[in-house]
Amino acid sequence: MAARRSGFAARRRGLALRAGVTALLAAALACGVAASASAVVARTGNGATVSYLPAPGSAAPGGAAPSLGVRPFDVFFKNLDYNGGPVMSSNTNYTFYWSPTGTAAYPAGYTTGVNRYFEDLAHDSGGIQNVDSVATQYNDASGASAAYSSKFAGQLVDTDPYPVNGCTRAPKCLTDEQIRTELAKYIGEHGLPTDLGHEYFVLTPSGVESCFEPAGGACSANSSKPAYCAYHGNAPLEGGGEIIYSNDPFVDEKECDEPHHINGPSDSALFGGLSHEHNESITDPEPNNAWTDFGGSGEKTGFENGDKCRTFEEASEFGTPLGEVEVEGEKLTYNQEINGDKYWYQQEWSNKGKTCLQRLKFEASEWPTATFSSAPVSGNEVKFDATGSTAGAGVRYSWQFNDSIGEPKTVETTALTISHKFSSASTFAVALTVFKSDGTSRGTARQVTPGKKSQNISFTSSAPGSATIGGPTYEPAAEATSKLAVAFTIDAASSAVCSISGVTVKFIGVGTCTIDANQAGAAEYDAAPQAQQSFTVSRKTQTVSFESAPPPSPSVGGTTYKVAAKASSGLAVTLTIDATSAAVCSISGSTVSFIGEGTCRIDANQAGNSEYSPAPQAQQSFSVGPDPRPAQTISFTSVAPGSATIGTTYQVEAEASSKLAVAFTIDASSASVCTVSGSTVTFTAAGTCTIDANQPGSAEFKPAPQAQQSVTVAPVAVVPPPLQGKLPGGPMLSPPEPDSSFTAGTSSFDPRTGSVTFSETIKNTGRFNWLLTFPNGKFGVFTAAARCKTGFVRLAGRCRPSKIVFAKGVAAVPVGIVVFKLKPSASALRALKTALKQKKSLPVTATFTFQSSLGGSPVSHTQTIAVKLKTR
Repeated sequence: MAARRSGFAARRRGLALRAGVTALLAAALACGVAASASAVVARTGNGATVSYLPAPGSAAPGGAAPSLGVRPFDVFFKNLDYNGGPVMSSNTNYTFYWSPTGTAAYPAGYTTGVNRYFEDLAHDSGGIQNVDSVATQYNDASGASAAYSSKFAGQLVDTDPYPVNGCTRAPKCLTDEQIRTELAKYIGEHGLPTDLGHEYFVLTPSGVESCFEPAGGACSANSSKPAYCAYHGNAPLEGGGEIIYSNDPFVDEKECDEPHHINGPSDSALFGGLSHEHNESITDPEPNNAWTDFGGSGEKTGFENGDKCRTFEEASEFGTPLGEVEVEGEKLTYNQEINGDKYWYQQEWSNKGKTCLQRLKFEASEWPTATFSSAPVSGNEVKFDATGSTAGAGVRYSWQFNDSIGEPKTVETTALTISHKFSSASTFAVALTVFKSDGTSRGTARQVTPGKKSQNISFTSSAPGSATIGGPTYEPAAEATSKLAVAFTIDAASSAVCSISGVTVKFIGVGTCTIDANQAGAAEYDAAPQAQQSFTVSRKTQTVSFESAPPPSPSVGGTTYKVAAKASSGLAVTLTIDATSAAVCSISGSTVSFIGEGTCRIDANQAGNSEYSPAPQAQQSFSVGPDPRPAQTISFTSVAPGSATIGTTYQVEAEASSKLAVAFTIDASSASVCTVSGSTVTFTAAGTCTIDANQPGSAEFKPAPQAQQSVTVAPVAVVPPPLQGKLPGGPMLSPPEPDSSFTAGTSSFDPRTGSVTFSETIKNTGRFNWLLTFPNGKFGVFTAAARCKTGFVRLAGRCRPSKIVFAKGVAAVPVGIVVFKLKPSASALRALKTALKQKKSLPVTATFTFQSSLGGSPVSHTQTIAVKLKTR
């Protein structure tokens, strides 16, 4: 990626931090900085520049930068301007949980919820379902755009102890320098990437605050000197590379949070800045170096794309809700649906339309054209010409000359040409943003040295139309307007796809091959902006053909067939029976057997490898005739018992007309009623026992049609209760004794539906009551420290019942074995699904109470079962 940046990525050597506007907005702090927007610019203790919006009531941080003065920026649009730096053309994200006790220091559901958010972003990557799609309109000088190309690389858990407090505004207080030092140490020890394609989100547990400097002038919102909720920045590394990161202190149920937790406590991280900093990092990873609203007047200017939409007005910050979800009896709106999960978090700024948006379908054809040349005038004055850029009514041009200390120098105009006198004869990065009348923008940039001419590069050779791995090589050609020699390299992003030696390009992998053309400049000319030529490298094609001919007259049960096929690539071929022929033929290895009349179709496939694409499927088909063998039948020779009972057995016998051996099985419909071993059938439960008799055939006989014999199995006889009163001519009879006791039997659950089944054995008729519960807050709810009355627990800021009903009910039952199959409630089903995502089971406590119809005291038993759904 670095090779595509034309030197702009390294233009600013110091660390520039841009705090996210996830702190509550307020008027600018009076800290000696007369900025045109309500931003605070300060110098931290390690010399880094910090720019952020203050929290309400925060004091001015020490060491504020000198006044930058007020300039008439953004006269036309108050949009984001381009300053020549890189965007993230793709972003692979890590969550970095720094806690000496590991993830146990975070509330239940917090880390899994944050991780799921990034997983959801990755799942919908490339789509238009969420705010990441809004950033796709922003580009950089290399031609790359902030494409919605997102991956989640997983969580990192740093259990290193915290260093000695670097600041004094909280019991545990970390400076930005300490956070960057720990990040660099961990990343180095684990060999993790340090480039513009990866970002690390630092999440610390409750009680850990941070400040920009030891003096604690600008600290996280829950410290004694609050200034921000989160910020993002970059940390250049010695020897090359940089760490793109975001600091997201814990805010659940604290400042910066909102009571809108659709997905549990993890949503607090989104409100605290996670999505905000993520989008600002994509469009401005080296803060104030790519896309930023560099000035203007009013409270919505001077910020990055997330800042401009942190308005604290629901209509502009969140937009129109997409719908509602019910969470623990409370209806909550959502404005994002990502991978099927519902979210509610802020919109992002769109230059196109000049507004905040939830999502955007942006086409490259909408971009204006942005290009310019430069020529010396006299001394340090240079004339710039944007001819070739989009022109016409309503088109505006914003120039960043970057020759003032610490900030770009912005000039906006409607003219295609402009002259600028630089502060010295040094080399400067000059950027141009072209705005169409609706605000749609395109940026470009180049290095400019007063006294030198500009030059451009264009490819004079056409890219190959069908490049393949190991195929013919390609020799690129390009020309600079200066006529100076052009040098070719393979872009770093294409190093696994193609290689170059001299001017000969070879193709080594599948993907996009990007060739970079550079001209470094000379005494008379500035370095040319890098030109690129890209094309697709594909795998080689292959075909599959059959080498064996089908048998002349195959028949059911007849001689088998050895099938053979080969691929032009020489790779192994896979042979299978087509799904339409599953009842006609079967295959084992390369041996085809014939099991039914009809057309046998054999499919030959070759899946390809790193060098070859999958081959088109080849198919061989032929007819299979009827089975010429004589038929046979099966008849039972034993008589089924007329009245089988549970626990008894039966010796079954049957005979095939072919005299071949008969095999007995229990029909699938009777699996719970009886079993068979050899010819001994055992009756295990009341119902219908169906016995199947089969004879598979032989070389002389066809398979016999299956024969069946059924037996009705009666339940265990129950002795009726003795009569009460006096029999004629006899003594008085004693009334039966009431008996509410019962025996708890087996319990099980259905992993598809979550239904649970219990069996109980009773001695009297009567009535069963059941109540099944599970603990509230088991999955995805943070429990606060505040106390509630007995039977209640503090969840999401409220006292709620400590147990939730899984199932309850009552039923009259007879004597004997009683089976209860109980479906989960709606709340229980939601909890089961949440537990499934965490790969856990739901602990269910079941209490059964039986009352005999004859009276007496009821009896209760409690049983437990762990219920778990399976992945479908």
